[in-house]
Amino acid sequence: MARIETGVSDSLTADAAESFSFRREMLATLPSLRAFAFSLARRHDRADDLIQETVMKAWGKQESFEPGTNLRAWLFTILRNEFYSQMRRKGREMPDPDGVFAANLATHPEQYGKLDMADFKQALDQLPDDQREAIVLIGASGFSYEEAAEIAGVAVGTIKSRVNRARVKLQELLTISGESDYGPDSTSAPLVNKSFPGR
Repeated sequence: MARIETGVSDSLTADAAESFSFRREMLATLPSLRAFAFSLARRHDRADDLIQETVMKAWGKQESFEPGTNLRAWLFTILRNEFYSQMRRKGREMPDPDGVFAANLATHPEQYGKLDMADFKQALDQLPDDQREAIVLIGASGFSYEEAAEIAGVAVGTIKSRVNRARVKLQELLTISGESDYGPDSTSAPLVNKSFPGR
C-alpha cells in the first residue's frame, strides 16, 4: 500500500513540476509576445486582449504542447491565429488611414536614436500586414526563417520574400542609403566630430 501511495505522490510531484515549468517559460515569453501582438493590432488595448486570449488558450491546451519543442513559436502561432480569427469575425478594418495611431507612437525626441525610432515606427506602420508580420518575426522576435514560416503557416521562401520586400520598402520610406543616414545630420555632425575627435 505504501508503495502505491509513493508512486501516486511521485506522479503528482512530476505533474506539478511540469506545470510550473510551463507557466514559468510562458511568463518569460510575454514581453516578446506583447511586442508581436502590438505589431499586429497596432493598439495597446487590443494587443492586451490578444495576450490574454493567447495565455488562456495556451494554458487550456498545455497538454497538447510537446516538451522540448519551441514554446515561443507555439505561443506566437496561437496569438497570430487568434488575431486573424478576430479579424474575420469583426470584418476587415482599415489600417489607420489617417495616421492617428502612428502619430501617437511618436515621442518628443531627446536624442537622435529617438528620432530614428519614431521614423522607423511610422515606416513600419506603412508596410502591408504580411510584410510587417514577417519582419517583426525575423528582425524583432528573433525567429529563424523556418520558425517564422511555421508560425505564419506559409513556405520558408514566402517568408524570405516578404522580409526582403519589407526591408526594401523600409529603406525606401526611410531614405536609407548607408550607415551615414543614422545619427547626427550634416549640420550637427561637425559639432559632434569636434567634440569627439576620431569618430
